[in-house]
Amino acid sequence: MADVLPYKPRTGEIPTDPGVYRFRDADGRVLYVGKAKNLRQRLSNYFAPLRTLHERTRRMVTTAASVEWTVVPTDVDSLQLEYMWIKEFDPPFNVRYKDDKSYPFMAVTLGDEAPRVIVTRNHKIPGARYFGPYPKVWAVHETIDLMVKAFPIRTCSDSSYKRAMQTGRPCFPGQIGKCGGPCSMTVSIEEHRAMVDDFVAFMAGGDERFTRELRKRMLSASAAMDYEAAAKYRDKLTAIDAVLGKSALVLPTDEDADLFGIAEDELAAAVQHFVIRGGRIRGVRAMTIEKEIDISTADLVDQVLQRAYGDAQDVPKRVFVPSLPDDAADLEVWLRERRGRRVEIAVPQRGQRADLMRTATINAQQALIRHKTRRTSDYVARTQALTDLQEALGMAEAPLRIECFDISHLGGTNVVASMVVFEDGLPRKDQYRSFNIPETTDDTDSMYQVLRRRLAYLDRPEEQTDDVVLDDTASGEQEATVKRRPRFAYPPQLLLVDGGQPQVEAAARALRDAGHTEIAVCGIAKRLEEIWLPGEDFPVILPRTSESLYLLQRLRDEAHRFAITHQRKRRKNDITTVLAEVPGLGASRIKVLLKHFGSVAALRTAEPGQIEEVQGIGPVLAQNIHTHLSTRQPGTR
Repeated sequence: MADVLPYKPRTGEIPTDPGVYRFRDADGRVLYVGKAKNLRQRLSNYFAPLRTLHERTRRMVTTAASVEWTVVPTDVDSLQLEYMWIKEFDPPFNVRYKDDKSYPFMAVTLGDEAPRVIVTRNHKIPGARYFGPYPKVWAVHETIDLMVKAFPIRTCSDSSYKRAMQTGRPCFPGQIGKCGGPCSMTVSIEEHRAMVDDFVAFMAGGDERFTRELRKRMLSASAAMDYEAAAKYRDKLTAIDAVLGKSALVLPTDEDADLFGIAEDELAAAVQHFVIRGGRIRGVRAMTIEKEIDISTADLVDQVLQRAYGDAQDVPKRVFVPSLPDDAADLEVWLRERRGRRVEIAVPQRGQRADLMRTATINAQQALIRHKTRRTSDYVARTQALTDLQEALGMAEAPLRIECFDISHLGGTNVVASMVVFEDGLPRKDQYRSFNIPETTDDTDSMYQVLRRRLAYLDRPEEQTDDVVLDDTASGEQEATVKRRPRFAYPPQLLLVDGGQPQVEAAARALRDAGHTEIAVCGIAKRLEEIWLPGEDFPVILPRTSESLYLLQRLRDEAHRFAITHQRKRRKNDITTVLAEVPGLGASRIKVLLKHFGSVAALRTAEPGQIEEVQGIGPVLAQNIHTHLSTRQPGTR
């Protein structure tokens, strides 16, 4: 592979102005669209020596056959142009969004003579005002049913409204009191428009002035003994309280904001978009994003905001994000043009906003896990994943059994390893194993040791473990039967190690020394998600949409989780063992000490007088603890 791309423009040809650039392939298809404050500086990053590029960026620039750019007057113009081109060309190497068009909205058709409120997924109704999104259709209908009790605006279809106005007979919702439009003959078009304005104002900010006004009118009517009017005001007040009660107050009542929580890994990201109006969460949108080239969290936030507000009508006063984009000031100008007033983009640091950001991030993390496990749990996806792996790794058959190994340690101490097993693309947790490694030089030596120990089981004579099971017979007596449980000796078709080329070579050496070269081996490097094979100078790059890559990721993540769990458990046992060696120190006092000091390391630095301050610890015992920990070196057993 040449280290210089043939289509690389001369440095002097690229302007230093702000602009938008496009990479195209040989057929003219747009592969990637990006923006830059300085085109020359940004594009020079793509034309650096190929060996220094992120693997996925390298794949993009080597797939491309040309690059072109458009200079714009300001950075804000580049934002707008980038958004338009991404929307127009749908470039395969830009981030791709999923689950963004399935959410229902509440819309008020302000462009109509007598506006109505509807549930819709159509974002292009002329003159409509949208609220939401809502997670489920029933949630929108429930909100509308409550709202029309307080603000009886039109809910009937256009055909029903037209027919009612022509015949003078109210529509069916109007006949049963669920539509207060002009067709019900109870209000004029002007009066109905005023109710619609109140409806929109309430939904836009949850303005509590309606609550105060209705309560005032209810008390006045009651004082005047107009109990029928008072009852109507009471019912409207109940409806408004019900709507407000559906969403908890998470921020001050004057807060109108959008908050974006993001969870990501190397290939995908999940976004939770909380729509907050009047301090209450009025809508939640979940998006899943697939990433192709290397992109930072700040750049991802930039893309998410462009997507969220490119065609938006409702832009809030504040936008809370987990990381500020480099062009945050330009984004604020761009959003101000849409809102007509100032918009602030900020990262919550403390208080309610920070708490809400943590909640959104947790939701995003769960959504990302669901997105990944959904793909690997589907039968068709699993079959496709195993077939793709077979082709990508050059295997004679699909790897129906895959074992993944990971090494975990704490500063070189408490070295452990984990083995997780997937069969037919699903985890076999009863087959998981953990290993303690007493002595090792580095991770490659640890990997070699563990694999030799694991592979040794394949060469032992077949053994069975007999489990006695008591079964109830027809006569009510119990009969003993023997259940044959096979020994753990089933050979895998593929060994996966967490790591790059060094770990893979160590695994291959273990297979050769054990005489099991029939088993395939590969490694997955976390930073770039590359698949390494033994003896190869370059990794295998699986497409970002590949089911096989998601399967390998899940294997690697599960092995890492299992290794960390075992390592922490062993460390906890070591801590207990160290303190249990002190005469007179039992389990309850060990628990109190650890709770007070937080760790053995902190306890080791404490003076006897400080240890004596702990409840239940006397002067003699405190001195014994201090002497024992001072003479015992950290990490010894």
